[in-house]
Amino acid sequence: MERLIIFALVGLAAQTVDGSLGMAYGVTSSTLLLAAGVAPAVASASVHLAEVGTTAVSGFAHWRFGNVDWRVVGWIAIPGAIGAFVGAHVLTGFATDAAKPWMALILLALGVYVIARFVFRRPPRVARDARPRRVLLAPLGLFAGFIDATGGGGWGPVATPTLISSGKMDPRRVIGSVSAAEFAVTVAASVGFLLALGTAGIDFGIVLALLAGGVIAAPFAAYLVRKVSLPLLGALVGSVILITNSRTILREFNLEQPWIYLVLVAVSVALVVLAIRKNRALKAADAALRSESGEVSDDDKSQLAAR
Repeated sequence: MERLIIFALVGLAAQTVDGSLGMAYGVTSSTLLLAAGVAPAVASASVHLAEVGTTAVSGFAHWRFGNVDWRVVGWIAIPGAIGAFVGAHVLTGFATDAAKPWMALILLALGVYVIARFVFRRPPRVARDARPRRVLLAPLGLFAGFIDATGGGGWGPVATPTLISSGKMDPRRVIGSVSAAEFAVTVAASVGFLLALGTAGIDFGIVLALLAGGVIAAPFAAYLVRKVSLPLLGALVGSVILITNSRTILREFNLEQPWIYLVLVAVSVALVVLAIRKNRALKAADAALRSESGEVSDDDKSQLAAR
């Protein structure tokens, strides 16, 4: 019973991060299952079965909070489902670990770009109806879905930073749209795993525990996206990408050391603090501009007083 409670708490924490940052549910949950001695294919199947429920609730919550662009969802969900179904069959046949360090390097570069764009520069102003071109969305969905199924998680870590770094879409709507599209991806991956593996080896107690924790956290995470500033959102997304992909690279080359992770955490904390300060400075600057034009609200007065 204690073991199932732990998995439920993991599902809750993982979905809080995933729903608010657009990534990390599969990575977090799969890492725990693998550490517990679960086979890679069975771990990935268990996570995807749990995600069928969590992504449905998460997608609905994001839609209710206005975080979803359904055109983008359509263009990444269908190719993503195809990629996930194929990837589920690939994983049950042979390992794809050889590609992981190269993928981690690419994602690490995207993470650095997201940090530079949203933390160290003024966040871009993106029109609400703006979206990336279809020539990017369909291949991205196909690739991210394949990586997600073969790696036990990867839909968010691939799709979210790629779309955010394009600068063609509001990051909040990126996270909401990626979360909504993930439902189709997890359903396709789960069907693929069940056809290839059956139910052999899958602990449905673990699946239900992960599901319960994730369902509880999903609405809160969707609400949180609306409240986080763009600089802070960029710092949090970039930090998650930085830590998770650095871990993959360090493990590949047997370079894991505790002090390296301490440095990465310290860098992440520094980025968050910097993003909070930058957001305050941007608000104060905007308040000053409105003051000069004679448009001063109570919030503007408090911002100016804080300076």
